[in-house]
Amino acid sequence: MLKKILVLGGSFGGLTAALEIKRRLGGRVEVTVISKDDRFVFLPSLPWLVTGHRQASSLSLQISAILASRRIHFVHGTACGVDPVRMRVTTETDSYDYDYLVIATGPHLACEEIPGLGPQQGHTHCIFTLEHAQKSREAWEKILETPGPLVLGSTQLASCFGPYYELAFEFDHELRRRRMRHKVPITYLTSEACLGHMGIDGLGPSRRFMEDEFAKRDIKAVVSQAVTAVEPESIHLADGRKLPFKLAMLAPPFKGVAGVAGLGNARGFIPVDEQYRHPQYANIYAVGVAVAMAPREPTPVPTGVPKTGYMTVQMAKAAAFNIAADCNNTAPLAAGDLNILCLFDMGGTGAVMYAEPMLPPRQRSLLKKGRWVPWAKAGLEKYFLWKMRHGLSRLP
Repeated sequence: MLKKILVLGGSFGGLTAALEIKRRLGGRVEVTVISKDDRFVFLPSLPWLVTGHRQASSLSLQISAILASRRIHFVHGTACGVDPVRMRVTTETDSYDYDYLVIATGPHLACEEIPGLGPQQGHTHCIFTLEHAQKSREAWEKILETPGPLVLGSTQLASCFGPYYELAFEFDHELRRRRMRHKVPITYLTSEACLGHMGIDGLGPSRRFMEDEFAKRDIKAVVSQAVTAVEPESIHLADGRKLPFKLAMLAPPFKGVAGVAGLGNARGFIPVDEQYRHPQYANIYAVGVAVAMAPREPTPVPTGVPKTGYMTVQMAKAAAFNIAADCNNTAPLAAGDLNILCLFDMGGTGAVMYAEPMLPPRQRSLLKKGRWVPWAKAGLEKYFLWKMRHGLSRLP
């Protein structure tokens, strides 16, 4: 009898899990992916879309086409609820039974927690979706036409910092290239306890590295701050200060999505064991941003722990291995410590960061600057999109 595998989410975690499960179990399983988005987007390159170095069409693929080649069903819809007892997921229009469920839904961007935040109902921009990045590009082009103060960074409870560091460097580089940097003051505002913290207690000399790079580029840093409200041209901070802006791009607080309510913690993130299984329901797995992950130490202003695309793929492959092991009655794999690898563009140069494991104390870590890094990131983009286009979870 075919086992029914249901995967919620069509980004790095969801597609990797679905493709890897199908690769391991083949015709013995019926795999279905439910995603509110009908396109896979290579999210790490969205800063390049904002600055005009990429087009949306070059960074996205139709999910249905990816999955069809591997005989995986695709449902374009939003999961509205999970019944773990009946083993059923409901969407706006239908319901789907499962034997195993993989939750890879990513975050809910909780702009509503800060008055005036966000591109829909507020006065700020962000780059966590293709639509948001396209709106940010329009706002950036307006700054080039009518210069003014620029504020970048992350609010409290955000858990993705790298893209905003990238944008700070890339905007600085572009403005200098156009000989108009002196017309656009740049402020980096963050909930991090210090520059380079990134939700992982820093990485080697990352604090000194970021402080030195910001000083070279005349980028002002405002750290360990919470945002209380945003008005059309000013950001209100918890210490009473106001930051003026012509363009503000801020990562909002992260929460788990509403469709899996009841399975997660107070903010909706899913607890998992060392095999990425839900501690109460052994046939439910979670990977990526949906996973509850506590920081090593709390910070004065709360931040989340990042789950990069690299980490998410690690989790998804481990979850797929364990689902296959359960189906085959073989031993599961206890996931080891997650490592982190980040390539980020700095405008004309770049830096690579690697940590093993992600949180300190670490076995080893690396932070190295080099002109080759943007080329490496561009190569990774091409490789990953090629792999997804051909429905591959790993190299053939």
